[in-house]
Amino acid sequence: MAWEDRTPFEAIEKQFGLNEKGVIRLMRSEMKPSSFRMWRERVNGRKTKHKELRGVSDMRFSSPKKY
Repeated sequence: MAWEDRTPFEAIEKQFGLNEKGVIRLMRSEMKPSSFRMWRERVNGRKTKHKELRGVSDMRFSSPKKY
C-alpha cells in the first residue's frame, strides 16, 4: 500500500496501525537503499499520500470493504 501513490498514509494507519513514520521505517528496512531513496523522493510532499492535502476534485469512490 505504501508503494502505491494514491493510497494515503492515513489509510495505511487505519488498516495496519502504522503511522507515516512507521511506514517510512518499515520501507527503509525492507527495501534496497536505492529503491528506498527513489520511493522517498516520489512520496515526499505528494498530495495523494496525505488526506489533508487532497483537493475536493481528487475524491474517488472507495469501497467500505477496502479497510
